[in-house]
Amino acid sequence: MPSAVTLVRSSSLSASAQYAYAAIVPGGARLIFLAGSCPLNKDGTTAGIGDYAAQAAKAIENMYLALEAAGAGIEDVISTCVLVASTERADLVTAWGTVRDAFGDHDVPSTLMGVTVLGYEDQLVEIEAVAAVWDQPTSGAR
Repeated sequence: MPSAVTLVRSSSLSASAQYAYAAIVPGGARLIFLAGSCPLNKDGTTAGIGDYAAQAAKAIENMYLALEAAGAGIEDVISTCVLVASTERADLVTAWGTVRDAFGDHDVPSTLMGVTVLGYEDQLVEIEAVAAVWDQPTSGAR
């Protein structure tokens, strides 16, 4: 089934952004709001301690699993917010590079934000996302 998401770009805005500036979801599509995806292993331990790229990769992996459980995939994501526990721009850029690479050509509207602390011990990265799919039952929905 084709994606319910249309990414919007504007020649009136900077072409240097590594993402679309907006996304459109038509009526008849179902929105999926994901909890912040954290770099946690299945046993609850934090993956990639001290490593922004490794934590971003684990958060993306966990986001894929949550999307799948909701009947969606990466191409159905309409926006993200990437939270990075750092005041150093280089750390934000490192995490962003991993997230950006995971999305490939599906460069959804995104916000990258430095924060002081995240919820889990040794957590450096968290990714919030919203997705949209054509209205249909999902296997993971309750």
